[in-house]
Amino acid sequence: MKYLTADFGSTYTKLTAIDAHREEIVGTATAFTTITTNVMDGFHEAIKRLEAAIGTFAYDKLLCCSSAAGGLRMVALGLVPELTAKAARTAASSAGAKVIRTFSFEISETEREAIEAIAPDLVLLCGGTDGGNREVIVSNARKLADTKGDFSIIVAGNKSAADEVTAILSASSKNFVITENVMPQFNQLNIEPAREEIKKLFIERIVQAKGLSRAQALAANEIIPTPLAVMNGCELLSKGTGNTEGIGDLMAIDIGGATTDVYSMSHGHPTLSNVLVKGLPEPYAKRSVEGDLGMRYSLRSLAEIADIEEVAMEIDFPVEEVQAWIDACRRTPHLLAVEGSREQAIEEALARGAARIATVRHCGSWESVYTPFGQVFALTGKDLSKVTHVIGIGGVIANSPHPAHILEGVKSEGEGTPHAKPKRPGYLVDKRYIFASMGLLSQENKELALKLLKREIVSL
Repeated sequence: MKYLTADFGSTYTKLTAIDAHREEIVGTATAFTTITTNVMDGFHEAIKRLEAAIGTFAYDKLLCCSSAAGGLRMVALGLVPELTAKAARTAASSAGAKVIRTFSFEISETEREAIEAIAPDLVLLCGGTDGGNREVIVSNARKLADTKGDFSIIVAGNKSAADEVTAILSASSKNFVITENVMPQFNQLNIEPAREEIKKLFIERIVQAKGLSRAQALAANEIIPTPLAVMNGCELLSKGTGNTEGIGDLMAIDIGGATTDVYSMSHGHPTLSNVLVKGLPEPYAKRSVEGDLGMRYSLRSLAEIADIEEVAMEIDFPVEEVQAWIDACRRTPHLLAVEGSREQAIEEALARGAARIATVRHCGSWESVYTPFGQVFALTGKDLSKVTHVIGIGGVIANSPHPAHILEGVKSEGEGTPHAKPKRPGYLVDKRYIFASMGLLSQENKELALKLLKREIVSL
C-alpha cells in the first residue's frame, strides 16, 4: 500500500509519500499554497517537485488535511466569563476554529453590533448548566437572530432552554444546530459534541470555499483540519498504541505563517505541594492557537507583541534592518531567508519570541495565596514544568541551523516566574514536517505511523 498525504497550509502545501510495505517515507515536497486561484494549482506543483526528486509515485490512497486561510473565525457567547472563554477555546482547539472574542452574560446592543463587525463564520452559543439559568441563553439567541451576517450557530448550553432557542432561531434565516451542553454540570466540561459540530462546519464551509472540493473528491478520507491531524500525531507519539509504547508527556510548538500552535500531551497535575487547583479541568491533549503570532500573515502583530526593539537588541541588529525584513515578508509572504544570512537571524529571533509568548499563553500559572494555615500556591491551567520532550514543528524551526535556540523560548525563565513552563526539556525537531501526515496515516495504520514518527523526529 502506498499513501500520499497532503496538508494544504496557509502558506505552503506539503506532500508526504509513504510506502507501507517498505515502512518508510519515500519523499516529501512543498509548494506555495495558491489560495487566490485554486489550491489544486499548488498541489500539482508540489507533485511535480516530489516526482522530480523520487520519480513517479503511484499512490493507492490520498489523505488530506487543511488549514488554508487559518480556519473558521469564531465568537462565543455564554454566562460566566472565565468558564465561557475556557469552554469555547477548548472546544475549538483542534476543530479548525479560532476564537476571536468571547461575550458573557446577556449581550448588549453594542456587543451585538461588535459581532456584526467581526463577521464570524461561527458563533458558539452556550450558557447555563443543565437545569440552571436559561434566561441568558434565550436572550442571546434573540439577539443573534437579529444579527446580520452569514454565520452558523452551534447551540451548546442549558438543555432546558433548547426548545425555546430552537423556536427563536428557526424563525430567523440562520443556520444552526443544537448539541449537548459544553458544561452540563458546574466545573465539568463536555466539549466533544460541540467540537464535532465545529469540525463538520469546517468541512462544509472552509473546504468548499477554498477550492478543495476537487481534493475531497480524490481523497480517501474526509478532509480534516490540520491542527486535528497534528494533535492526533502528538497524542500517538505520546501514548503509543496497544503494542508499542509512546515517549510519554510532551509539548509541540508549530510556528506557521498565520498562527503559532502549541500542543501539550500531559495531565498537567501540580508538581508542588500545598497546591489549590483553580478553574476548569484541563484535557490531556490540549491545543492552543495564537492567531496573532505567525511568521507571515500575522507578522505585524507578532513584531508588536514581541517588541521589535527587543528583537533587534537580542541579535544586535539595527531596528531599521529588522523592520525592513518584516515589511518585505508582509509584501511577499512566500519570501524565504537565505541560509546563514542576517535575514535568517531575524527570522529565528522572531520565531523564538513567538515560541515564548505562545507557551506563556498555553501553560498554567502559579500565584501565592495566604490562608489561615499559611502560604499555599494556586494553579490555574496545566503544570508543564516536568515535561521532558519539546518538539519543534514548522519551516522556520526545521530549516534553521539553530533550532534549539528558537525552542529555548519554550523553557522556564527560572524560579520565581509565575508560568508553569518546562524547566529542563530536551528538544526534538520534525525536520520533514510529518506530524500532520502521520496524524492522517494513523487513521489507516497506527503502528506504522508511530514507527515513522519515532524514526523521523530528530533529537537535538
